[in-house]
Amino acid sequence: MRALIQSTVPVLASLNLDESRGFYTTYLGFQVVLQATDYLIVERDGAQLHFWLCTERHVAENTSCYIRTGDCQALYREFCQRGLVLDAPVMQPWGMQELYVIDARGNLLKFGEQPAVSHPSFAEENC
Repeated sequence: MRALIQSTVPVLASLNLDESRGFYTTYLGFQVVLQATDYLIVERDGAQLHFWLCTERHVAENTSCYIRTGDCQALYREFCQRGLVLDAPVMQPWGMQELYVIDARGNLLKFGEQPAVSHPSFAEENC
């Protein structure tokens, strides 16, 4: 019998775990699962993000993850109501509506919503 991979979890860099905890709980609605001196785990709707304590700013500023959602517009409205200032979601040429959030230390979170109707791939449109 073949073993199954059940999920993936992004591990993002944080220069300050207390600051990361505050950003993700205040603006994005995550709950703290665990906080140690050098590691943080937050969770929302069954999706976890892990953070490791990092001393090099360029690492965090060059890190990103993609998070699937069912409604980018609703997330956008919620994040704005929580006080986060960000651009509205955009429809990408590859058919995904995406919302971008850059956290307090430079990690890029891409929230993506797959449309109900299928779109031709970007490659098919440009061949």
